[in-house]
Order: sequence, then C-alpha cells, then structure tokens
Amino acid sequence: MNTTVNFFKYHGTGNDFIMVDNRDETFPKSNRELIENMCDRRFGIGADGLILIERDAESDFKMRYFNADGNQSSMCGNGGRCIVAFAKQLGIIGDSCHFNAVDGLHYATINKENEVSLQMTNVGEIQSQGDYTYLNTGSPHHVVMVSDLEHYDVFHKGKEIRESVLYQPGGTNVNFVEKINQDTFAIRTFERGVEDETWSCGTGATAVAIAMFSNGETTATDINILVKGGRLNVKFTKEKAGYNSVFLTGAAQRVFDGTISVVL
Repeated sequence: MNTTVNFFKYHGTGNDFIMVDNRDETFPKSNRELIENMCDRRFGIGADGLILIERDAESDFKMRYFNADGNQSSMCGNGGRCIVAFAKQLGIIGDSCHFNAVDGLHYATINKENEVSLQMTNVGEIQSQGDYTYLNTGSPHHVVMVSDLEHYDVFHKGKEIRESVLYQPGGTNVNFVEKINQDTFAIRTFERGVEDETWSCGTGATAVAIAMFSNGETTATDINILVKGGRLNVKFTKEKAGYNSVFLTGAAQRVFDGTISVVL
C-alpha cells in the first residue's frame, strides 16, 4: 500500500529534522523502518530525526521524537526548539506555548527572527568522575574536556564511550568540550540513535553548560555554546536542589517542505 506524507524540514544550528503534522493521527509511527528510511541521507529526505506534532489535552501540543534509526527516543533540545517554530507556522501558537514531550511539560517563546528559547527539564544529580561528568538534561550525556577539539576523533572516541559497559543498556550521548573563555565553550557531540557526530545537540549543549559550572570551569550562569552549526545559549539558576529555570536559546529555521510517497 502506497501513501503520501506531507513533511517540513527544519534545522536548529545544523541539527536537522523532518517535521510532520500528525494531529489527525494518520502517520504510521510504529513503522520503525519507514522512519529510518525517511531520515536516510542517500535514499530518503535526510535528517538527524523525525518529529511528530500531535494534539494534547493538557497543553498546546505534544512532541513525539524519533531518532534517525527509527526508534522513539528521549528529549531533543534542538528538536524542541524546531517544533515550536513549526507550531507557529501551523498557526497552533503565537509567540509562546506549553507543550508535552517524553520528559514532561516545556515552556517556550519565539521571536520574529525565529529565535526560540526553550525551558529544559530541571537537573538534579550530577556525577563527576574525575575526567568526565555524567548528567541527564532530558537525555543522558557524558561530558569530557579535550584539547584541539577541531581535530579530535569524535566519531571513534564517541562510539567507544557510547557503547561502553558503563552505559549499558541504552547507551549515552557523548560531548567533547574545549574552553574558549570564561563564559564560552566549544563542543562536538556523538549522538546515540544517529550513531554519528551531529552538527549540534541541544540537550548536549545544556549538559555541557551545567557540567562546566558544576566542575568550576566557569562561574557564569549565562553560557555560550559553540557548535559546528552555529551558536547556542544556555541560562540557568543554581539552587540547593540543583539547576532550575534552565533555558536553551537559538535559531530554528525552516529549510523546505514537500511530499514523499511511502510504502506501508
């Protein structure tokens, strides 16, 4: 059986997504192979993931995120920013919204330049293990500082850590970090599910900002994160229980839209 899917392509600092309006619940989201094929960069549309926007009884909409391997996954920060821009394009929201994702309720604002500021989940426990830090910002992240980040072997080192016994089952995302100055850090990220380096990772940028503060690499709570696809900003409030009022800010851009004929 053939069917046609209308889609929109968005990116957040180079982290790109296929967006589908699934408010009518017609998209076959249980078809892992279909989603994987749509995300394939040679034989499909090409993306780091696919995101469905759906109706939600408690908020403006629901975000359902799938990795490029076709599996439903944990929270995606850049995807969350892109779905806010997509919701505005569809006329679902104005300049602010609340939406539900796999890690709970999120608040976001969007300005005329399509810059989205997304409230991330609060962060409590942080595990500092000498040469690396582990924390969950809606998705799990291993954070390690390196030198000469530009030439670092992110793919092989990231894959090794992602698949290590330490993070089984499930694995982790891996962030390699280089300090630029007191409030600016450059990062490169190996993402599970994509199983490769991505040009940007929103939950990773958030994890790095909080880890750098927690480890004493910065005293700033307003931190710039440089990724391959541009610049992100992370703000947070440090409290006794952890890190609250965490906001990830950056541009979310519509690239193109179209239809694809798929076989079910």
